Amino acid sequence: MELIYHTWSWYISGFLIGLVMLSLIFFGKNFGMSSNLRTLCSLAGAGKKVPFFDWDWKSQRWNLAVLAGAMLGGFVATHYLSDASNVAINPKTIEQLQTMNIDAPNGKLMPDALFSNQVFESPKSILILIIAGIMIGFGSRYAGGCTSGHAISGLSNLQLPSLKAVIGFFIGGLIMVHFILPLIL
Repeated sequence: MELIYHTWSWYISGFLIGLVMLSLIFFGKNFGMSSNLRTLCSLAGAGKKVPFFDWDWKSQRWNLAVLAGAMLGGFVATHYLSDASNVAINPKTIEQLQTMNIDAPNGKLMPDALFSNQVFESPKSILILIIAGIMIGFGSRYAGGCTSGHAISGLSNLQLPSLKAVIGFFIGGLIMVHFILPLIL
């Protein structure tokens, strides 16, 4: 049981993701979390108003099971299997967080200033979340998929558009973290 309580090395997690991708390819499926949003909108009847959502959502039931499993797995891991004491945060990262008035996540994986219910008490934080959600939704639709779909499924299928999308996601993340986030906070 001790193995479950600690963070796993990249090569274990990567190997497991590779096994999942091989099984999805074997069964002719494509992985991506943003496609679940389209499936949920179709399930809710959005196809009556918007042609993009008018499709056979039942063919994607397996992906909804992946979504439910990811949510359940995240809940179980966070509440019952989480031990952040073995996570070492780079001291430079802690310094940079402190310059933005964010305390180090002592004994946790993420700082409370960004990842707690306190965020919903500030109108500024709520506005940031709404704008970020719209931008993420637009970006994943514009790119034809989300980061997990392109980076895991698309790259494992050697798709050039996925490589371009992942490079764009990475550059956008770097710009956000190093230039925009310090201005916002």
